[in-house]
Amino acid sequence: MPLVDLTNQDEVIAAFAAGTAANLSAACRDFGIDRISAPGRLIATGDLHDNPMHFAKVVHAAGLDEGADPAQRAHLVLHEVIHSDRLIGGVDLSYRALAKVADLKSRHPEFVHTLLANHELAQYSGTNIIKDGIKPVEAFNAGVEYVFGDGAEEVLNAIKAFIRSMPIALRCSGPRGEFLVSHSLPSAAMMTRFDPTILSRELTSEDYEPRKGSVHLLVWGRGYDHELVEDLVERWGVSTFIVGHEHAENGARLVDPCVLILNSDHERGVYLPIDLADPPLAEEMMARVVSLASVE
Repeated sequence: MPLVDLTNQDEVIAAFAAGTAANLSAACRDFGIDRISAPGRLIATGDLHDNPMHFAKVVHAAGLDEGADPAQRAHLVLHEVIHSDRLIGGVDLSYRALAKVADLKSRHPEFVHTLLANHELAQYSGTNIIKDGIKPVEAFNAGVEYVFGDGAEEVLNAIKAFIRSMPIALRCSGPRGEFLVSHSLPSAAMMTRFDPTILSRELTSEDYEPRKGSVHLLVWGRGYDHELVEDLVERWGVSTFIVGHEHAENGARLVDPCVLILNSDHERGVYLPIDLADPPLAEEMMARVVSLASVE
């Protein structure tokens, strides 16, 4: 793993700038989403929340380690990277994990897909949220200020630009149709406010507005019901959704009819390897997840 001095202000800012440019200019970028197609492999993950061991394992599973054979690379989804529950001296230093992701994206722009998640969006917008009694946005800002002092504002601005450049979903095409990977899906109660065309148009600042914008509704949604999922299947022309956001005690959980929830942050976290030329059906995916604890 690289290659950025995570305490050097100039190097960290440069890493975020390079990641931002890669997000926006990659050939896989199509408006506000990434698109990939068979042949190839995908490593789908859930929330990471600054779990460095699991991050290293999924990077290795995708063949994206420094010095690995480029011919063996797989696509890798990364989301909900920041806001650790392991504070150091009362501050959150997960900017380091996000900088590693930005650097990885800049070195593998067509293979790394840095999907927007609700915690990154909260950090971008400065939204006050509480997780396990911690105010993660404040703890994150305090961590950046602790390391960079007077340079913290410049680093935080680079982080915000990187977050704003993130695609909101990854659309995958193959002989058996298409499936969608995103951090979440809008809840049924919010569908009257949600604009489903966000997958096929440029995103606007209004889309990111807390509690109103369609990007916010997408990454914060919970409690998907059968009718909602069937509606989105028809609107978006996909067969399966792979998401994170909600807790899955055993690392993966299937929501009828075709939503797979993945967690990659906790001790039972998993990832899902997918052959894009022969992707599993939703009901087959549970049997194919890989326990991160089993990976050396």
